[in-house]
Amino acid sequence: MTFDLSNFIAVSGFSLLAVVVLMALTAREGRRQGRVSVVDTTWGLGFVVIAAVAAVVGDGMAWRRLVLLVLVAVWGLRLARHMHRRNAGKGEDPRYAAMLEKEGGNPTWVAVRKVYAVQGVALWFVSLPIQVSAAAGPGVPAVAVVGILLWLVGFVFEAVGDRQLAAFKADPANHGKVMDRGLWAWTRHPNYFGDSSVWWGLWLVAASAWPGVLTILSPVAMTYFLVFATGARLLEQHMAQRPGYEAYQRRTSYFLPRPPKRGAA
Repeated sequence: MTFDLSNFIAVSGFSLLAVVVLMALTAREGRRQGRVSVVDTTWGLGFVVIAAVAAVVGDGMAWRRLVLLVLVAVWGLRLARHMHRRNAGKGEDPRYAAMLEKEGGNPTWVAVRKVYAVQGVALWFVSLPIQVSAAAGPGVPAVAVVGILLWLVGFVFEAVGDRQLAAFKADPANHGKVMDRGLWAWTRHPNYFGDSSVWWGLWLVAASAWPGVLTILSPVAMTYFLVFATGARLLEQHMAQRPGYEAYQRRTSYFLPRPPKRGAA
């Protein structure tokens, strides 16, 4: 069995349609709730939907379609649940509020153009390894195993990091303090590092069969978003004025985990 281009086109087309429908429903719910941040929950769910479409519509190797569906579902559903619980009962995310205020005009239309459409395109593009893999034939299982192991490392970092941060914030004694314990002592962004590792792992699973390797720009784009665009960079700007954060920056790695520097204050 070789790569089936016509099947890939079908998988990609149905995936794009699913993303459009999902983002339209998200925009409607966001307008009803009066906050754009509902899209944060949709982000994880969107990848699960695409992985399900790829598993059903694709005619490539069944075991790889199933593996990718399971990995994406475990990651995406956990992330969606985490974001929903984090945002429940709260107002608009300051990042989105600042963007809407800066753009001016009709806030609903601005949100459609600047948030829902952009994230929809990003969803479809980042998920290309899953789409391509769904129409690919036999590959090298050992490469897929390495990808699964990398996914596992990323999932642990992201899930444990989120849980550690939630527990830290839940303690009133930590109000106003900087989280610098557990995984947060090794990297200032264990959740973003984990997210990036998850997608490099998924790419490796897809790259185990030709032409999955050609979708490398998808994990590159995801890593760029997490490190430089909407993830760590914006959070660093937000946290810069918090007492103790500058010292935390000096002793703790920005992204890649490493032991904290001793003596940095």
